[in-house]
Amino acid sequence: MGQPVRRLALLAVLLATAAGCGSGAGKPSAAVETTKKAAGTSGAQGSLPAWAQPYLAEKGPEVALVFSTSDYGEGENRVGFLVVRNDGSLVQAPKADVYVGPDGPAEPVRTVATLEPVGPHTHAGNVGPHDHVDATDLYVVRVQTPSPGRYWVVVQPEGKAIQGIGTLDVRPETITPPVGSKAIASDNPTLANASAAQITTASPPDSGLLRYSIADSIEAHVPFVAVFATPKYCQSRTCGPTVEVVDRVRRRIGPSVRFIHIEIYQDNDPQKGPNRWVGEWKLPTEPWVFLVGGDGVIKAKFEGSVDVGELEAAVRKYLL
Repeated sequence: MGQPVRRLALLAVLLATAAGCGSGAGKPSAAVETTKKAAGTSGAQGSLPAWAQPYLAEKGPEVALVFSTSDYGEGENRVGFLVVRNDGSLVQAPKADVYVGPDGPAEPVRTVATLEPVGPHTHAGNVGPHDHVDATDLYVVRVQTPSPGRYWVVVQPEGKAIQGIGTLDVRPETITPPVGSKAIASDNPTLANASAAQITTASPPDSGLLRYSIADSIEAHVPFVAVFATPKYCQSRTCGPTVEVVDRVRRRIGPSVRFIHIEIYQDNDPQKGPNRWVGEWKLPTEPWVFLVGGDGVIKAKFEGSVDVGELEAAVRKYLL
């Protein structure tokens, strides 16, 4: 398995690419043309499905979406994305209409994405317009993809003269263990058999997340949350905040649910590549968070960033 993607390092490249692709109002930018070509079609052939055309008639440029998620399977998928203007700044309206449909004649399904914090910070009251360059928030939406294949996504942020375009490649089943499957009984190290410095790259050590192994928790029939992330070596700063989010939810939930942090690299050394626990869970990217019930079955999972409110709600729904 290849080295997990360092998410925000990649994001920085995508932002720079988007910033360098100018376009006029109502005309697809070079970034959008790249999206079309990646989908195996060209602008000259009318690459977007017919259903998407009316949603792209709004005033303003069309830009390629920057996704924070990538592992999609048949059924419901949690999708995270950014809408990036041609100058590299982020569109961060509180909500955005999302239209998802197959690469064909079928009509799309409309849903609404909400702007969620990246990491443990929160929004006070109504978010309101607060566009900026830093990726402190991203859009999150759950979409239905009933069959494998390519799906087009058109996004219209609330009150903004801009449209985002992207595609989702949906497999029959996700690469990572799917929701509803048995959790992998990994015997990750704990404070009972190693020092904090050997287990985690968090500073100070996240000791509350280092007390239990996944294997022991499954055997004990105790529900748990497992976060795979490397606070020190993730250049993106989304892995570190994700561990902080999990630890904050741990403090709110209490001892009825176990919370477990597993690092990404062998001996915490990126030069040695992913460790065996990452391999056991088939993680193509990081960070990842899995919610597992007392029956050892995966109840929910989160790829990339997740905020305190979203994770706490899921823990209370599926594990308590």
